[in-house]
Amino acid sequence: MVEVTPVTKRAFRSTRGLVGGLTLLFVAVIGMTGLTACGAPQYTYVADSAAGTYYKVPYEWHQIAQRDVSAALKAAGSGGSGPGIWFAAFDASSAPTFNHNDAINLSQPFVFAQVGHLTSTASNELSYDAMRDLWLPVTSSTRQTVSSQGFPGTNFMQLRDQTITASQGVHGVRETFQYTFSGVTDTFDEEVLTNADSTMIYSLEVHCTNTCYSHNQNDINTIMSSFTVGSPT
Repeated sequence: MVEVTPVTKRAFRSTRGLVGGLTLLFVAVIGMTGLTACGAPQYTYVADSAAGTYYKVPYEWHQIAQRDVSAALKAAGSGGSGPGIWFAAFDASSAPTFNHNDAINLSQPFVFAQVGHLTSTASNELSYDAMRDLWLPVTSSTRQTVSSQGFPGTNFMQLRDQTITASQGVHGVRETFQYTFSGVTDTFDEEVLTNADSTMIYSLEVHCTNTCYSHNQNDINTIMSSFTVGSPT
């Protein structure tokens, strides 16, 4: 089983098995696509062109500086910059910070995406359940294990458990679930994919309070449904 390593009081988040590194990030607002009638862009389009990974976020949401993301991941023991891993984070808060990535009780959505190479060990151990548990404990066995280790989340509720089969052998899961931390219920939405030979992992995560998630559900669904591995259609 792929190791689940706690890096904050909230999360059992891990870039386990990823070979560290940062590839080129390309962020663009594309031409007339997604423009409103007034001419203002609706979305920021984000791509790791080397890995053929794409998604979009509302234009008003703020991108977190790459140096801040890299420094935070390195401090948490989850990699950082260097060849082989790509990441991008966006915050809908008026005071954006990467600290919101591992925060609870967020009143605005936070988005984090990663692409990385898997080590041979991680590739051999990767499974649908490992992908489900990449961000937080979702499967019953992992929830039981981390509960005995003092994991603070309670009242787990699974809202979506979807298996994804895409082109060129890309496959994975989309999970939507709730946890309660310190009396506040947060909703988490994640999509975790791998390629045909399980040598790459692609993840997109969004979270905030249950109230925030309900209020922003259309935008969040747009983000999640836009996540593409391979050439965009």
